[in-house]
Amino acid sequence: MNVVAQLQEALGDLVELDEAALEQARADRSGHAAAGRPLAIVHAETVAQVQQTLRIATATRTPVVVRGAGTGLAGAANAGAGEIVLSTRRMDAVVEIRPDDLLAVVEPGILNADLNRLLSAHGVWWAPDPASREISTVGGNIATGAGGLLCAKYGVVRDAVLGVDLVLADGRLLHLGHRSVKGVTGLDLTSLVIGSEGTLGVIVGATLKLRRLVVGPTCTVTATFPDVRSAAAASAAVTASGVQPAIMELMDAASLAAVHALLGLPTPPPGAAQLTIQTDGPAAIAEADMIATVLRAHDGEPLVSHDRDEGERLLAIRRSMHAAMTTLGTTLIEDVSVPRSAMPEMFDEIARIEREFGLTIPTVAHAGDGNLHPNFIFEGPETPPHIWAAADELFRAAIRLGGTLTGEHGIGVLKRRWLVDELGSDQWELQRQIVQVFDPHGILNPGKVFSADA
Repeated sequence: MNVVAQLQEALGDLVELDEAALEQARADRSGHAAAGRPLAIVHAETVAQVQQTLRIATATRTPVVVRGAGTGLAGAANAGAGEIVLSTRRMDAVVEIRPDDLLAVVEPGILNADLNRLLSAHGVWWAPDPASREISTVGGNIATGAGGLLCAKYGVVRDAVLGVDLVLADGRLLHLGHRSVKGVTGLDLTSLVIGSEGTLGVIVGATLKLRRLVVGPTCTVTATFPDVRSAAAASAAVTASGVQPAIMELMDAASLAAVHALLGLPTPPPGAAQLTIQTDGPAAIAEADMIATVLRAHDGEPLVSHDRDEGERLLAIRRSMHAAMTTLGTTLIEDVSVPRSAMPEMFDEIARIEREFGLTIPTVAHAGDGNLHPNFIFEGPETPPHIWAAADELFRAAIRLGGTLTGEHGIGVLKRRWLVDELGSDQWELQRQIVQVFDPHGILNPGKVFSADA
């Protein structure tokens, strides 16, 4: 009996063979699509069904690609020929909310924004805030180590997960981590799983670390600058001042112009870049005034709003970035991070790459934590060689400045060839060996992250 027949016998209608659905599972929002079409999609609804799928996969040595909402930007959840898609999207329950302990236990398929809407009634929230929060799952956020606009003050996924329930390739279920604030028993396997992109096991549950809803006003500061380097220097100066904004987002001239065109807003001055900064809590007003002073000293023209709704309208400009890029062509959305003080130099490097390759690279940045998203624009479905060459220059520049290949999107397929350049050969090999301990037959997300042909 072939593997699809075994899955159908064990799981019945949970196994989907619809050609359109299989075609959709080949790609994510990175623009990359896997070669060939997967064998089947298993829409797991329980942990037991995940375990059964993986037992069949192990017995038949069939590769498995775990998939949530398919909103990734590195190709990590794309499935191709000969592979099973294991979808956890239907596992979307909130099992437990404990406001007194500031924790929640959830299944992986719940959407980030939906979770926070449920939590708000209890006076708490989960801090990771990816731009895709309305469409990305918590399980996917954990698998990719996602971040977002609020990282500068409230941290990333790694700071907000107490434990995960993980099904190994052979079907065993592990309960990693703890419910207590402190816990250092044994090795920290929870942190190892966060950002592992489906290579170690299938996340089937998570114990999340919550925060109380922020009390006090929210202030938003927007400032325009004559050029992006001035804006980057101003953001670094805000960080150096000791003020800790909740959000600090930078848009260069090309990205700002594209968003204004999409939203029907007035055309910005040529070359103008923009910072959008938000403060919250009891000190929000005083902090906004201090930030405005710093921005003026760095050639900025700040406007301060104390109206929360107006602040959300201003942030909507930044949140429209991805939609604006689709109007320009096919987009390779990148994700390097550098030390915050190196932001001006990184923008210098981007300008150099634009000149050398004859490109315009619209770039936004989570300036509060040094995470930049340069966008390479081209025509057609396949990334041209000169775009990859420019991206190669970008990645190497980030590493030279003390940075990293990815701050929140992950490695997936798109960046695996550069992984050894950042890690070094010894650490790269050690990490591959760790993956083999979790998945000795190599059936979990093969060809992603630690590909042998990287």
